Amino acid sequence: MLADFSIIELAKKMRSKEISPMDVITEIYETIGKIDKKINAFITLVDKEQALRIAQKRAKTREAARSPLFGLPYVMKDAYVTAGVRTTAASKVLDDFVPPYSATVHRKLEDAGAILIGKMNMDAWGHGASTENTDYGVTKNPWDITRSAGGSGGGPAAAIASRLAIFAIGEDTGGSIRNPAAWCGITGLKVTYGRVSRYGAIAYASSLDSVGPTAKTAEDCAHVLEVIGGKDPYDATSSPQPVVRYSGELQGSIRGKKIAFPKEFFKEGLDGEIRKAIVEARRVFESLGAVVEDVSLPMLEYGVPVYYILAPSETSSNLARYDGIRYGNERELFTQETKRRIMTGTYALSSGYYDAYYKKAQKARSIFIEKYTDILQHFDAILAPVTPGMPPKFGELLDDPVKNMMADLYTVTVNIVGLPSLALACGFGSSGLPIGMQLIGRMFSESTLLALGHNYQKTTPWHKKHPGVLA
Repeated sequence: MLADFSIIELAKKMRSKEISPMDVITEIYETIGKIDKKINAFITLVDKEQALRIAQKRAKTREAARSPLFGLPYVMKDAYVTAGVRTTAASKVLDDFVPPYSATVHRKLEDAGAILIGKMNMDAWGHGASTENTDYGVTKNPWDITRSAGGSGGGPAAAIASRLAIFAIGEDTGGSIRNPAAWCGITGLKVTYGRVSRYGAIAYASSLDSVGPTAKTAEDCAHVLEVIGGKDPYDATSSPQPVVRYSGELQGSIRGKKIAFPKEFFKEGLDGEIRKAIVEARRVFESLGAVVEDVSLPMLEYGVPVYYILAPSETSSNLARYDGIRYGNERELFTQETKRRIMTGTYALSSGYYDAYYKKAQKARSIFIEKYTDILQHFDAILAPVTPGMPPKFGELLDDPVKNMMADLYTVTVNIVGLPSLALACGFGSSGLPIGMQLIGRMFSESTLLALGHNYQKTTPWHKKHPGVLA
């Protein structure tokens, strides 16, 4: 399959005329036709003939020398506005919404010559950890279709694992890139807050949301980040920090890099097979010359309660615009989970409760920043699990709101602080399901995380495996 090749391998084949953008598009749509009916990753699929017309235009230009993404089909979590292509946030509130403009991340990818072929399933508005809280049918894990693909961005992750696109754009508010990446056995990058513009992203919690790539490998994520990163005049929170050539910094040795191993992330409650796989990943890093040391990162247990004050408070404000008058359908179409989060946030911000809840949560956020800063002054990265458990059966999270929240235990503090984190496969459980880990770094240290991930993937086979749905 052409979709098995890396971005740079496909770019070389296109430049040598061995293949064309039409060849890749044709194969991808054939795979979608066979597989998406099994996993339901797409909400909106761009018409094949339209995609082929765009590919033909690309093939006639000389733009291929500019970017390795040229002519490659990609998908986006349906949380980004795309001019002329329906955008729903997986909610019937926006069922018939076709935006008149595009998110900056989409525009940059189009300018680089990449071809959007679809908008992907997710938990409505980003509210969930399993892509079951969607109005468009659940997305199934391609490794076991009786289980969740993760959330909130299960659609993009399942698509990459199933080779339905070359790369995808996700959005991570509390783990929505990393959780699905871990459960689907792919690579996902939650970037530093402000590294990629949020303009055109449908807001869940504005101070936590971050835009980032998912792909088969860390190397592919590096190529995508080079295109989508950077300051945007339309987003005041985007950073002027220069975008480096991430792909050019992958190959160096990681000998001497210091990695922290926080004991609080490996306490009771973590699945034994996940613990075992990450301990083995630690040994791999050590064999590559990295120095891994046990540390303490207190307050982890407060991450979920702090997040579930901050995020619902912001979403209660952000979703107020969907009133069924200016645009969108009636608010009664919000799911139960979305209504729960709106009410929780409104309560936390209400008179008499603001100081007791929201203000205290913001103070706790400052403490989290201090604790992570203290550790990352001495270490290049932190090695940790992504989720406490393996991909759950359908209904296990949807029917238990508290368990749904606890799926975010190891990811939410990263968003609270605004740090980058790379999730990648590090093994498989006895059930044949993938296991993921994450590497957390300093602000704007994506190049270090990607280099660590790339070196790990050069040594291990996990990212090369195909899910059973492809058999």
